Amino acid sequence: MSRFRRADDGTTFFFTVVAYERRPILCDTVIRTALRDAIRAVRVSQPFSIDGWVLLPDHLHCIWTLPPDDTGFSQRWSQIKHRVSYACGDRYRMRGSDAQARRGEATIWQRRFWEHRIRDDIDMQRHLDYIHFNPVKHGYAETAVAWPYSTFGRYVNAGVYEADWGGTDEVKRLEFE
Repeated sequence: MSRFRRADDGTTFFFTVVAYERRPILCDTVIRTALRDAIRAVRVSQPFSIDGWVLLPDHLHCIWTLPPDDTGFSQRWSQIKHRVSYACGDRYRMRGSDAQARRGEATIWQRRFWEHRIRDDIDMQRHLDYIHFNPVKHGYAETAVAWPYSTFGRYVNAGVYEADWGGTDEVKRLEFE
């Protein structure tokens, strides 16, 4: 079995979580509602703040800040994915592998996720830009403000971004490094 190295103290992390076989189901109302409810439920027992978020049809990106000395993001993701799968599994079930069937896994999510520890303010801003520009990059919206499933509006209201930020003319400027 693979061994993955994870950070060992609570801090801020960027995540990418992908739908099983990249099925374009994550923006469906049923999944969005289950995801919102799952996050709320998990945050009650295992608090974290959401600093940035974008939900796309086949994947999501987000930035979370965990309490000091808390690195339990894997447990949080496991619970969130489980809750969504339980709430939506029958509706979105498809034939997975035999190993998935033995483990009782649903076919809404890819098994793992990718995380990156945010190193400093510049890294945070780059990842927020990446998150908020992602719908434009993938062709789902002409501008960041036009995509309804992100925290971009929160940042516009806070004065961090201008409402016209993130148009298609910024593609070259915002290529993620």
